Amino acid sequence: MATTNFSSVQDVKDRLAQQGYLASDAIATTVYLASVLGKPLLVEGPAGTGKTDLARAVAASQDAELVRLQCYEGVDEARALYEWNHAKQLLRITAGRDESWDEARTDVFSEEFLLPRPLLTAIRRTEPTVLLVDETDKADVEIEGLLLEVLGDFQVTVPELGTIRATRRPFVVLTSNATRELSEALRRRCLFLHVDFPDPELERRIVELKAPGLDDAVSASLVRVVNALRAMPLRKTPSVSETIDWAQTLLALGGRLDDDAVQQTLGVVLKHHEDIEKARETLDVGAALEV
Repeated sequence: MATTNFSSVQDVKDRLAQQGYLASDAIATTVYLASVLGKPLLVEGPAGTGKTDLARAVAASQDAELVRLQCYEGVDEARALYEWNHAKQLLRITAGRDESWDEARTDVFSEEFLLPRPLLTAIRRTEPTVLLVDETDKADVEIEGLLLEVLGDFQVTVPELGTIRATRRPFVVLTSNATRELSEALRRRCLFLHVDFPDPELERRIVELKAPGLDDAVSASLVRVVNALRAMPLRKTPSVSETIDWAQTLLALGGRLDDDAVQQTLGVVLKHHEDIEKARETLDVGAALEV
């Protein structure tokens, strides 16, 4: 059943940390269980909390290929599963005009003319693979029906070729920002992990890892400012990646964090004009910087 070679929860934490991903106990435990049980992992939470980065880190920690299906409104079976190379098929049919249709059909509906997309690619791979179905909630409900077959039995049916079964199951990560409720049938096939913004101590450790050289006190103060911003009613809450960007910005500007530095660099962490104005008017930088 195992789809990766993690030996324990601590092994998950250690290997992900080597890839620059600091996992909480809850994250490491769920990743380990998904690995041992061979279950897809549904990771849900606000945008910018590291859901996609988790899949990347798992792949890198296992020397596995990351196969990504980026979901969006209107993504269809041809983009997710497979399609036929119609131009090449037409050329083949034209070149074999003297053949019967039965002869031509056997040829044009063969492997040579098949264009595998992410789901079929992941199912057919015999090497270690992590399949990332990113932002699943943005896809139409019809795609969920397709995922049920793929994730339930780890197989794909191509009518012209038959059923293709996985010889080595990929480690599957589905992410969702919860903009649309996913079906219960899909949820039943997965282990569930909710990833929220990290607690201040973990986020401080992330900042120190990603912006080495920034003073420890500045890192701690920066995290407090970010958490004060997250407590405000903003159009877009600052993500962890934007915290890292802000830390690297401060490092590039000399590593100073005070009211002037905050006011001058808010555009690094806030991405809407009204959010910046709201922060300038209401954020008590002095209180946020106090230890």
